[in-house]
Amino acid sequence: MMPKQNILDDAKLADQFQDHIDADEKIEPKDWMPDKYRNTHIRQISQHAHSEIVGMLPEGNWIGRAPTLRRKVALLAKVQDEAGHGLYLYSAAETLGISREEMIDQLHTGKAKYSSIFNYPTLSWADIGAIGWLVDGAAIINQVMLTRTSFGPYARAMVRICKEESFHQRQGYEIMLTLCRGTNVQKEMAQDALNRWWWPSLMMFGPRDNESPHTEQSMKWKIKRKTNDELRQQFIDNTAPQADFLGITIPDPDLKWNESRKHYDFGEIDWDEFWTVVKGNGPMNKERLDARKKAWKEGTWVREAALAYASNKVH
Repeated sequence: MMPKQNILDDAKLADQFQDHIDADEKIEPKDWMPDKYRNTHIRQISQHAHSEIVGMLPEGNWIGRAPTLRRKVALLAKVQDEAGHGLYLYSAAETLGISREEMIDQLHTGKAKYSSIFNYPTLSWADIGAIGWLVDGAAIINQVMLTRTSFGPYARAMVRICKEESFHQRQGYEIMLTLCRGTNVQKEMAQDALNRWWWPSLMMFGPRDNESPHTEQSMKWKIKRKTNDELRQQFIDNTAPQADFLGITIPDPDLKWNESRKHYDFGEIDWDEFWTVVKGNGPMNKERLDARKKAWKEGTWVREAALAYASNKVH
Protein backbone atom coordinates (compact mmCIF):
# COMPACT_ATOMS: atom_id res chain seq x y z
CA MET A 1 0.00 0.00 0.00
CA MET A 2 1.25 3.51 -0.84
CA PRO A 3 2.11 5.58 2.27
CA LYS A 4 -0.50 8.21 3.12
CA GLN A 5 2.05 11.04 2.82
CA ASN A 6 2.93 10.00 -0.75
CA ILE A 7 -0.75 9.98 -1.69
CA LEU A 8 -1.15 13.50 -0.27
CA ASP A 9 1.99 14.70 -2.09
CA ASP A 10 0.77 13.25 -5.41
CA ALA A 11 -2.65 14.85 -4.91
CA LYS A 12 -0.99 18.24 -4.31
CA LEU A 13 1.20 17.82 -7.39
CA ALA A 14 -1.85 16.85 -9.45
CA ASP A 15 -3.66 20.00 -8.31
CA GLN A 16 -0.65 22.16 -9.20
CA PHE A 17 -0.37 20.42 -12.56
CA GLN A 18 -4.02 21.15 -13.36
CA ASP A 19 -3.52 24.78 -12.28
CA HIS A 20 -0.72 25.08 -14.87
CA ILE A 21 -3.01 23.57 -17.51
CA ASP A 22 -5.89 25.88 -16.62
CA ALA A 23 -3.53 28.87 -16.87
CA ASP A 24 -2.57 27.78 -20.42
CA GLU A 25 1.04 27.19 -19.38
CA LYS A 26 3.01 24.58 -21.34
CA ILE A 27 4.07 21.35 -19.68
CA GLU A 28 7.72 20.54 -20.42
CA PRO A 29 9.42 17.11 -20.32
CA LYS A 30 11.14 17.64 -16.95
CA ASP A 31 7.98 18.94 -15.27
CA TRP A 32 6.01 16.67 -12.97
CA MET A 33 3.05 15.13 -14.80
CA PRO A 34 0.53 12.36 -14.03
CA ASP A 35 1.44 8.99 -15.48
CA LYS A 36 -1.80 8.99 -17.44
CA TYR A 37 -0.91 12.35 -19.03
CA ARG A 38 2.51 11.01 -20.01
CA ASN A 39 1.10 7.76 -21.40
CA THR A 40 -1.70 9.54 -23.27
CA HIS A 41 0.85 11.73 -25.01
CA ILE A 42 3.11 8.79 -25.83
CA ARG A 43 0.14 7.04 -27.42
CA GLN A 44 -1.08 10.10 -29.30
CA ILE A 45 2.26 11.47 -30.50
CA SER A 46 3.63 8.08 -31.54
CA GLN A 47 0.37 7.31 -33.38
CA HIS A 48 0.71 10.65 -35.15
CA ALA A 49 4.35 9.89 -36.05
CA HIS A 50 3.41 6.43 -37.36
CA SER A 51 0.67 8.02 -39.46
CA GLU A 52 3.15 10.38 -41.11
CA ILE A 53 5.53 7.53 -41.95
CA VAL A 54 2.87 5.08 -43.14
CA GLY A 55 1.22 7.97 -44.98
CA MET A 56 4.23 8.13 -47.31
CA LEU A 57 3.25 4.78 -48.84
CA PRO A 58 -0.03 5.48 -50.71
CA GLU A 59 1.48 8.54 -52.37
CA GLY A 60 5.02 7.26 -52.77
CA ASN A 61 4.00 4.65 -55.33
CA TRP A 62 2.71 7.46 -57.59
CA ILE A 63 5.97 9.43 -57.74
CA GLY A 64 7.15 7.55 -60.82
CA ARG A 65 3.71 7.74 -62.44
CA ALA A 66 2.99 11.44 -61.93
CA PRO A 67 1.83 12.97 -65.23
CA THR A 68 4.45 15.74 -65.52
CA LEU A 69 7.91 16.53 -64.18
CA ARG A 70 6.40 19.38 -62.10
CA ARG A 71 3.93 17.00 -60.48
CA LYS A 72 6.66 14.44 -59.87
CA VAL A 73 8.93 16.92 -58.11
CA ALA A 74 6.06 18.33 -56.02
CA LEU A 75 4.94 14.87 -54.92
CA LEU A 76 8.50 13.84 -54.12
CA ALA A 77 8.87 16.95 -51.94
CA LYS A 78 5.59 16.20 -50.19
CA VAL A 79 6.56 12.63 -49.33
CA GLN A 80 9.90 13.93 -48.05
CA ASP A 81 8.03 16.44 -45.85
CA GLU A 82 5.98 13.60 -44.36
CA ALA A 83 9.15 11.72 -43.43
CA GLY A 84 10.37 14.86 -41.68
CA HIS A 85 7.09 15.21 -39.81
CA GLY A 86 7.47 11.67 -38.52
CA LEU A 87 10.98 12.43 -37.28
CA TYR A 88 9.85 15.62 -35.47
CA LEU A 89 7.10 13.69 -33.75
CA TYR A 90 9.22 10.68 -32.77
CA SER A 91 11.67 13.16 -31.24
CA ALA A 92 8.86 14.85 -29.30
CA ALA A 93 7.64 11.50 -27.99
CA GLU A 94 11.16 10.51 -26.93
CA THR A 95 11.21 13.43 -24.47
CA LEU A 96 8.56 11.49 -22.52
CA GLY A 97 10.93 8.58 -21.86
CA ILE A 98 10.13 6.13 -24.64
CA SER A 99 12.73 5.10 -27.23
CA ARG A 100 12.19 5.30 -30.96
CA GLU A 101 12.95 1.58 -31.25
CA GLU A 102 10.16 0.78 -28.79
CA MET A 103 7.69 2.95 -30.71
CA ILE A 104 8.61 1.28 -34.01
CA ASP A 105 8.25 -2.14 -32.40
CA GLN A 106 4.78 -1.18 -31.15
CA LEU A 107 3.83 -0.23 -34.71
CA HIS A 108 5.18 -3.45 -36.22
CA THR A 109 3.49 -5.68 -33.65
CA GLY A 110 0.14 -3.93 -33.98
CA LYS A 111 0.16 -2.56 -30.44
CA ALA A 112 0.29 1.02 -31.74
CA LYS A 113 -2.13 2.36 -34.35
CA TYR A 114 -1.86 4.86 -37.18
CA SER A 115 -4.55 6.81 -38.99
CA SER A 116 -7.13 4.52 -40.59
CA ILE A 117 -7.14 6.67 -43.75
CA PHE A 118 -3.85 5.19 -44.94
CA ASN A 119 -5.34 1.73 -45.24
CA TYR A 120 -7.17 2.64 -48.45
CA PRO A 121 -5.63 2.17 -51.92
CA THR A 122 -4.65 4.95 -54.34
CA LEU A 123 -6.17 3.78 -57.63
CA SER A 124 -5.65 6.80 -59.88
CA TRP A 125 -3.74 10.06 -60.13
CA ALA A 126 -6.88 11.84 -58.94
CA ASP A 127 -6.48 10.04 -55.61
CA ILE A 128 -3.29 12.03 -55.02
CA GLY A 129 -5.30 15.22 -55.45
CA ALA A 130 -8.06 13.93 -53.19
CA ILE A 131 -5.57 12.96 -50.48
CA GLY A 132 -4.03 16.43 -50.55
CA TRP A 133 -7.37 18.19 -50.55
CA LEU A 134 -9.32 15.98 -48.15
CA VAL A 135 -6.85 14.02 -46.03
CA ASP A 136 -4.37 16.84 -45.53
CA GLY A 137 -7.28 19.25 -45.17
CA ALA A 138 -8.68 17.13 -42.35
CA ALA A 139 -5.22 16.83 -40.81
CA ILE A 140 -4.77 20.61 -40.78
CA ILE A 141 -8.03 21.13 -38.91
CA ASN A 142 -6.91 18.68 -36.24
CA GLN A 143 -3.30 19.84 -36.18
CA VAL A 144 -3.85 23.60 -35.97
CA MET A 145 -5.60 22.83 -32.70
CA LEU A 146 -2.51 20.87 -31.61
CA THR A 147 -0.24 23.93 -31.96
CA ARG A 148 -1.96 25.01 -28.73
CA THR A 149 -1.82 21.63 -27.00
CA SER A 150 -0.55 21.64 -23.43
CA PHE A 151 2.64 19.61 -23.95
CA GLY A 152 5.35 21.97 -25.16
CA PRO A 153 7.44 19.74 -27.49
CA TYR A 154 4.32 18.50 -29.28
CA ALA A 155 2.89 22.00 -29.71
CA ARG A 156 6.16 23.36 -31.08
CA ALA A 157 6.59 20.48 -33.53
CA MET A 158 3.08 21.12 -34.85
CA VAL A 159 3.82 24.73 -35.82
CA ARG A 160 6.17 23.75 -38.63
CA ILE A 161 4.15 20.68 -39.57
CA CYS A 162 0.99 22.77 -40.04
CA LYS A 163 2.79 25.20 -42.35
CA GLU A 164 3.86 22.34 -44.59
CA GLU A 165 0.50 20.56 -44.42
CA SER A 166 -1.21 23.75 -45.58
CA PHE A 167 0.97 23.70 -48.67
CA HIS A 168 0.12 20.03 -49.25
CA GLN A 169 -3.60 20.79 -49.02
CA ARG A 170 -3.35 23.57 -51.58
CA GLN A 171 -1.29 21.31 -53.83
CA GLY A 172 -3.98 18.60 -53.69
CA TYR A 173 -6.79 21.05 -54.36
CA GLU A 174 -4.89 22.43 -57.35
CA ILE A 175 -4.61 18.89 -58.77
CA MET A 176 -8.37 18.43 -58.35
CA LEU A 177 -9.07 21.83 -59.93
CA THR A 178 -6.90 20.98 -62.94
CA LEU A 179 -8.74 17.68 -63.42
CA CYS A 180 -12.16 19.29 -63.03
CA ARG A 181 -11.30 21.89 -65.65
CA GLY A 182 -9.95 19.25 -68.01
CA THR A 183 -11.70 16.64 -70.12
CA ASN A 184 -14.87 14.80 -69.11
CA VAL A 185 -12.75 11.74 -68.34
CA GLN A 186 -10.50 13.76 -66.05
CA LYS A 187 -13.45 15.27 -64.22
CA GLU A 188 -14.94 11.79 -63.80
CA MET A 189 -11.62 10.70 -62.25
CA ALA A 190 -11.87 13.56 -59.76
CA GLN A 191 -15.47 12.64 -58.90
CA ASP A 192 -14.54 8.98 -58.45
CA ALA A 193 -11.70 9.92 -56.11
CA LEU A 194 -14.03 12.14 -54.06
CA ASN A 195 -16.56 9.32 -53.87
CA ARG A 196 -13.99 6.94 -52.40
CA TRP A 197 -12.13 9.30 -50.06
CA TRP A 198 -14.95 11.39 -48.59
CA TRP A 199 -16.21 9.04 -45.91
CA PRO A 200 -12.76 7.75 -44.83
CA SER A 201 -11.72 11.41 -44.47
CA LEU A 202 -14.60 12.01 -42.05
CA MET A 203 -13.52 8.92 -40.11
CA MET A 204 -10.07 10.45 -39.60
CA PHE A 205 -11.38 12.55 -36.72
CA GLY A 206 -12.05 9.41 -34.70
CA PRO A 207 -15.18 7.94 -33.13
CA ARG A 208 -18.20 9.96 -32.07
CA ASP A 209 -17.68 11.89 -28.86
CA ASN A 210 -19.97 9.60 -26.88
CA GLU A 211 -17.88 6.60 -27.98
CA SER A 212 -14.41 8.09 -27.50
CA PRO A 213 -12.72 6.86 -24.30
CA HIS A 214 -10.12 9.65 -24.27
CA THR A 215 -11.97 12.83 -25.22
CA GLU A 216 -13.16 14.01 -21.80
CA GLN A 217 -9.78 13.71 -20.11
CA SER A 218 -7.92 15.08 -23.13
CA MET A 219 -10.14 18.16 -23.09
CA LYS A 220 -9.54 18.69 -19.37
CA TRP A 221 -5.77 18.50 -19.85
CA LYS A 222 -6.00 20.65 -23.01
CA ILE A 223 -4.34 17.94 -25.04
CA LYS A 224 -7.26 18.61 -27.36
CA ARG A 225 -9.09 21.92 -27.65
CA LYS A 226 -12.06 20.61 -29.64
CA THR A 227 -13.86 17.28 -29.67
CA ASN A 228 -13.86 14.80 -32.55
CA ASP A 229 -17.36 15.79 -33.61
CA GLU A 230 -16.60 19.52 -33.47
CA LEU A 231 -13.54 19.05 -35.68
CA ARG A 232 -15.48 16.84 -38.11
CA GLN A 233 -18.19 19.48 -38.43
CA GLN A 234 -15.58 22.17 -39.08
CA PHE A 235 -14.04 20.07 -41.85
CA ILE A 236 -17.40 19.52 -43.55
CA ASP A 237 -18.30 23.21 -43.31
CA ASN A 238 -14.96 24.12 -44.93
CA THR A 239 -14.96 21.45 -47.62
CA ALA A 240 -18.53 21.44 -48.97
CA PRO A 241 -18.21 24.89 -50.62
CA GLN A 242 -14.88 23.84 -52.12
CA ALA A 243 -16.53 20.84 -53.77
CA ASP A 244 -19.21 23.16 -55.17
CA PHE A 245 -16.50 25.35 -56.69
CA LEU A 246 -14.86 22.31 -58.28
CA GLY A 247 -18.20 21.26 -59.74
CA ILE A 248 -18.16 17.77 -58.25
CA THR A 249 -20.62 16.24 -55.79
CA ILE A 250 -19.92 15.04 -52.27
CA PRO A 251 -21.35 11.49 -52.05
CA ASP A 252 -23.82 12.24 -49.27
CA PRO A 253 -27.48 12.76 -50.20
CA ASP A 254 -28.15 14.10 -46.69
CA LEU A 255 -25.59 16.89 -46.98
CA LYS A 256 -27.28 20.29 -46.87
CA TRP A 257 -26.82 23.69 -45.26
CA ASN A 258 -28.80 24.18 -42.05
CA GLU A 259 -29.52 27.88 -41.74
CA SER A 260 -30.64 27.66 -38.12
CA ARG A 261 -27.45 25.85 -37.03
CA LYS A 262 -25.19 27.73 -39.47
CA HIS A 263 -23.59 24.39 -40.24
CA TYR A 264 -24.01 21.62 -42.79
CA ASP A 265 -26.11 18.63 -41.83
CA PHE A 266 -24.67 15.35 -43.07
CA GLY A 267 -25.43 11.64 -43.24
CA GLU A 268 -24.44 8.81 -40.94
CA ILE A 269 -20.87 7.52 -41.14
CA ASP A 270 -20.42 3.76 -41.54
CA TRP A 271 -18.89 3.15 -38.12
CA ASP A 272 -18.71 -0.60 -38.73
CA GLU A 273 -16.26 0.13 -41.55
CA PHE A 274 -14.32 2.51 -39.31
CA TRP A 275 -13.83 -0.05 -36.55
CA THR A 276 -13.02 -2.79 -39.06
CA VAL A 277 -10.16 -0.72 -40.48
CA VAL A 278 -8.94 0.43 -37.05
CA LYS A 279 -8.78 -3.20 -35.89
CA GLY A 280 -6.46 -4.05 -38.77
CA ASN A 281 -8.86 -5.41 -41.38
CA GLY A 282 -8.90 -2.56 -43.90
CA PRO A 283 -8.19 -2.97 -47.63
CA MET A 284 -4.47 -2.20 -47.25
CA ASN A 285 -3.64 -2.88 -43.58
CA LYS A 286 -1.44 -5.90 -44.22
CA GLU A 287 0.35 -4.34 -47.19
CA ARG A 288 1.11 -1.14 -45.27
CA LEU A 289 2.58 -2.93 -42.24
CA ASP A 290 4.51 -5.40 -44.42
CA ALA A 291 6.05 -2.47 -46.31
CA ARG A 292 7.09 -0.75 -43.08
CA LYS A 293 8.60 -3.94 -41.62
CA LYS A 294 10.51 -4.56 -44.86
CA ALA A 295 11.85 -0.99 -44.90
CA TRP A 296 12.91 -1.24 -41.25
CA LYS A 297 14.71 -4.54 -41.84
CA GLU A 298 16.45 -3.35 -45.00
CA GLY A 299 17.48 -0.13 -43.28
CA THR A 300 19.29 -1.90 -40.44
CA TRP A 301 22.72 -1.41 -42.01
CA VAL A 302 22.08 2.33 -42.42
CA ARG A 303 21.19 2.73 -38.74
CA GLU A 304 24.17 0.67 -37.67
CA ALA A 305 26.53 2.65 -39.91
CA ALA A 306 25.17 5.96 -38.59
CA LEU A 307 25.65 4.83 -34.98
CA ALA A 308 29.19 3.58 -35.71
CA TYR A 309 30.06 6.90 -37.36
CA ALA A 310 28.68 8.87 -34.45
CA SER A 311 30.57 6.70 -31.97
CA ASN A 312 33.88 7.09 -33.84
CA LYS A 313 33.34 10.86 -34.11
CA VAL A 314 32.91 11.11 -30.33
CA HIS A 315 36.07 9.11 -29.66
